[in-house]
Amino acid sequence: MDLKARISELEISLKQDLSSINDLKDLEEFKVKALGKKSELSLLLRGLGELSPEEKKEIGAVVNNLKTYLESTIAQTEQKLRSAQNQNKLRTESIDVTLPGKVVRKGTLHPVSQVLEEIIEIFKPLGYSIADGPEVEHEFYNFDALNIKPDHPSRDMQDTFYVWDGIVLRTHTSPVQARTMMQNEIPVRILSPGRVYRSDYDVTHTPMFHQIEGLYVDKGVKFSHLKGTLLYFAKRMFGENTTIRLRPSYFPFTEPSAEVDVTCVACKGKGCRICKNTGWLEILGCGMVNPNVFKQVGYPEGVTGFAFGMGLERIAMLKYKINDLRSLFENDVRFLRQF
Repeated sequence: MDLKARISELEISLKQDLSSINDLKDLEEFKVKALGKKSELSLLLRGLGELSPEEKKEIGAVVNNLKTYLESTIAQTEQKLRSAQNQNKLRTESIDVTLPGKVVRKGTLHPVSQVLEEIIEIFKPLGYSIADGPEVEHEFYNFDALNIKPDHPSRDMQDTFYVWDGIVLRTHTSPVQARTMMQNEIPVRILSPGRVYRSDYDVTHTPMFHQIEGLYVDKGVKFSHLKGTLLYFAKRMFGENTTIRLRPSYFPFTEPSAEVDVTCVACKGKGCRICKNTGWLEILGCGMVNPNVFKQVGYPEGVTGFAFGMGLERIAMLKYKINDLRSLFENDVRFLRQF
């Protein structure tokens, strides 16, 4: 077979192969086969040197024309295949903006935070402001200023976390009340929420928990004012049909002192397992501020006031019918999503 016939046959074969290509992978393989270093076309080009000048000119023009045609056609085919691939990708991966969006699950406030915000909103119209203080506290503010004597059991290591000599993790938020009274003249009407610490851990106690305490000091403040305030709070928190009862108790920083019960949130006062068939549930302690506390903070005689304090976890458990205090601290998303 002469050289011209060989080139003609190669051209026909390559054009047939090129016309049957449908994807970029096959095109890449064809490019190597048609124009690669070991391709038949390359061998023809390298063999031109052995031809006579007349043949070299004639055959060289034919081979170069074929090479130019192939390069041009391959480039056009590649452009068409890539365009088709992009169009197909757009069809299959397009976003239908008319479809409803994915629901993003929003977080919610922790039940303790919800209760705290609700309590603040209840007392805000009564003129109460928020006061804060340190969680690492001096014994003086945590005990002495609140008429808690050096031999009081609450000072024992079993109940109080001591950081070092004379410094404790506050066992209640009452030190905020002492600090506020030392820094402000009457009248004083504050709420003091925050974390407190005690050495205790079971179904109803944790080493760290949250309290909120209230203090109202002025001239002419009476126990009846305290009872009316707490009844108002109970009805707002647990429902208008809620009633309260006050039982005599003892706290070093109040005199007289009382513990406050509300109508059982489960049985509405009829008696059940939760309230031990009494119809009542304890929610807080309260009382008239002990005159010894006023002496410690430098208030004059004739000043009276009341104070009350409650555990936020306790209120949350009653309001949301939670039976294990530790559930509030386990960060179980399944539990928290219920609120």
